[in-house]
This record gives sequence, structure tokens and C-alpha cells, in this order.
Amino acid sequence: MSAAPPAVALDGIAKKFGEYVALRDVTLSVEAGEFVCFLGPSGCGKTTLLRIIAGLERQNLGVVRMAGRDVSALPPKQRNYGIVFQSYALFPNLSVARNIAYGIEARKMSKADVDRRVNELLGLMGLPRHKHKYPAQLSGGEQQRVALARALAPSPSLLLLDEPLSALDARVRQSLRREIRDLQRRLGVTTIMVTHDQEEALAMADRIVVMNHGVVEQVGTPVEVYTRPLSRFVARFVGQMNFIAATACTEAAQVKIGDTVITCPAREPLAPGTAVTIAVRPEEIIVGTGALAGVNHFKTRVQSVQFLGPFTRLLLSLTGAPGTTLECDVAAGAFAALEAGEGDDLTLGLKPEALRVFPTDAS
Repeated sequence: MSAAPPAVALDGIAKKFGEYVALRDVTLSVEAGEFVCFLGPSGCGKTTLLRIIAGLERQNLGVVRMAGRDVSALPPKQRNYGIVFQSYALFPNLSVARNIAYGIEARKMSKADVDRRVNELLGLMGLPRHKHKYPAQLSGGEQQRVALARALAPSPSLLLLDEPLSALDARVRQSLRREIRDLQRRLGVTTIMVTHDQEEALAMADRIVVMNHGVVEQVGTPVEVYTRPLSRFVARFVGQMNFIAATACTEAAQVKIGDTVITCPAREPLAPGTAVTIAVRPEEIIVGTGALAGVNHFKTRVQSVQFLGPFTRLLLSLTGAPGTTLECDVAAGAFAALEAGEGDDLTLGLKPEALRVFPTDAS
């Protein structure tokens, strides 16, 4: 038996607005039941791609398929999806119940069936007591739950979320992203979400599609994208990252930082002396006595100390590489044990497996 086709398959999608190229040859697939995030900075093309999937925008080139069916030329109403916007887009003159029912009242369902579906969704969203209220009487989080319920009312095969949490405050956003993820898992509905918030994507997605200037830079699980970025852009955009200027050595698994040769993951063959960039996460840097256990050691001086609650961020300058500084995140308890402050000397260790090597001219 052949495997079921992807819920969404994009093949060679390209889009221009006048002379501006919004998307270039985007090809990817989303499996049934998967939660995928399109992640990237403003203007990277992620919302345009979502709108093309929805049929709200027409691509210049390429094919959009849903469950194996070519929907490239179909209008939105024939694509069987629900969509939630950043602005909620609720009808202010309709009650919560009527807002949720809006998308199914035109489907020739009986009033009893509509009421049953509305009550089911109100219960699912934790909104039964708000049934007869109007949008203006609800908090931002409650309005977004209503918008989500309305999108799910027709039982779509695909749920599209366009920056659905960005208008909410941080605490409500964290709570609602857990609720949306739990709901998606329970319902098993294929979901594509657009976001510029890396933390949101890492916390919610099965896979992340990192976009930049209209192209897909990397597709992978949150762990893959965070721990094994394929480009300097992904390394810089997803999480905090230190970049260190270095030069290639004769050995493929060695580079030189200042006057110190360190071991790193084997890189592509480069002429000795070729400029490269080493990337390392602040939390993967070891300081204090534990740094001596590894193979890559540096003497550093503490330039600044920034308390950030559960961890403290140190700005360290490398003694043997003038002008090179690194940010290092140390857990609160570990920092107290260091007994280090501004101007103090510390030993720093870099684990080879924590390092990524990029050509200096890479994006």
C-alpha cells in the first residue's frame, strides 16, 4: 500500500510583488497531524507563504497540493481549512456563540446540530460561561480562544495560524501556546503557524521552517534547528549565539583563535589560514574549575556581570585573542560558587561537540 500523501505539499513556490521577490522556489511538505511553524524575521516571506496555502494570495510559480489534490487555482472556500489571525477578526456585533457558529450556519446544518457544535467548542476552549457575551467584554486571550473555536467549528483538515499570539502579553501568551499545542495534539489537526518568536516555535512545533529573504534556510525539529544550525543566519536567529573569528588549520578538526589552537567538529577542507567563524551557545560555555576537564581552554577576564533571574550572563574577553568577547550563561547556583566579579580572571572551556564552524562569508 502506498503511503498517504502529505497534508500540504508545496513545489517550487515563487511570488513577486512588482520587482520585490517575496518567495523563491519554496518546496516543502507537511504531514497529516503535524504542527509546523514558519519562523523568520519580518519580511522573510512566511506570511505570504501561509496566504498562498490559504488561497488568499496567488503564487507566480509552483504548485500547492492538499492531501494529494492540486488546489493551486482553487478559491479559499474550496480548500477546507480554518484560519486564525493576529487581530482575531471577530464580529463585534455578534455574541461569542454566534461568532463560533458563523462558519457552519451556511452549511445547511440544523439549528440543533449548530448549537451542539458550538457548545462542544465552548467546552473545549473553557468558554461556556462566556457564550452570550460580546467580543468587547472578553480579554485578549479569551477573544483568541473564540477565534480558534470559530476556525475549528467546520472540522477543517488544516488549521492556519497567522501570528496568533503576538498581540497578547507574555504571561497569557505562554499559557495559550500550551493550550493550543495540547488542543492540536488531542484533535490531531494538521497545523501551520507563522511566528517571528523563536521561543514560541521551539515550544510548540514538531518541525520548524526557518525562512530568510524568501527562501527556506533550514527545516528540522526544534532540537535539530537549535543544536545543529546549518547557516550563520539560523544560528544567529534561533537563540543566543556567540560568533568567534578563527582561522583554519592544517587538520580538518582544528582551528586557531588568536594564538590558541582548538579542536572542533571536522569541517570541509580549507587552505590553512582561511578565515572561518566559530559559533557556540552561551549556555554551552564552561567556566571555572570544570573548564579544565576539556581539551579547549582559554584564559579570560570578566568584563561585565548581568543578573537575569535563573542565570547570570557574563561577558568575557579572551586573553589570547584581543578584541574577542563571549557571552556565557551560568546557572544561579553555579555562579555563586564561582565567586567571580567584574575584572576577575576565569578559565573558559569550549566542548568540541558544542562548536559549529561556518565559512566567514556564509550568511
